[in-house]
Amino acid sequence: MRVTAGEGLSVHGRFAVTEHHQGAPGLAHGGLVALAMDEVLGGLGWLLRTPMVTGRLQVEYLRPVPVGSELALHAQLDAVDGRRIFSQARAHAGSTDGDLLARAFAVFVAVPLEHFRTHGRADEIDAAVEAAGEDSSALPWTVNP
Repeated sequence: MRVTAGEGLSVHGRFAVTEHHQGAPGLAHGGLVALAMDEVLGGLGWLLRTPMVTGRLQVEYLRPVPVGSELALHAQLDAVDGRRIFSQARAHAGSTDGDLLARAFAVFVAVPLEHFRTHGRADEIDAAVEAAGEDSSALPWTVNP
């Protein structure tokens, strides 16, 4: 999935649902829809220039998502309270004018970059920080390489 900045503090993404994402015959697995929502919501961290992790994700499934469809995703920031970042997302069929298939509400938690060194791949974090030099807000890694 590719996530792009929208107006204000919002992001958009598109996700193609293939047979590899199937749960029940012909339908996307609900966990995959949650994953797509989490991914687009996580894109807000890039706009905020804040490392963050998912603290809570609540997904409301409104309609079945057929295999072969494309999700148009939109996420927006609602509020920041200390380290907590409140946001929500919507998944529509095909375009933002399409049927609303799912909604998500999330709380992310801002964390220091050290969190990812400790629990992730420290060498990749260090290489990215070194490549960015003084401007750590321009870290060069991608979310899904």
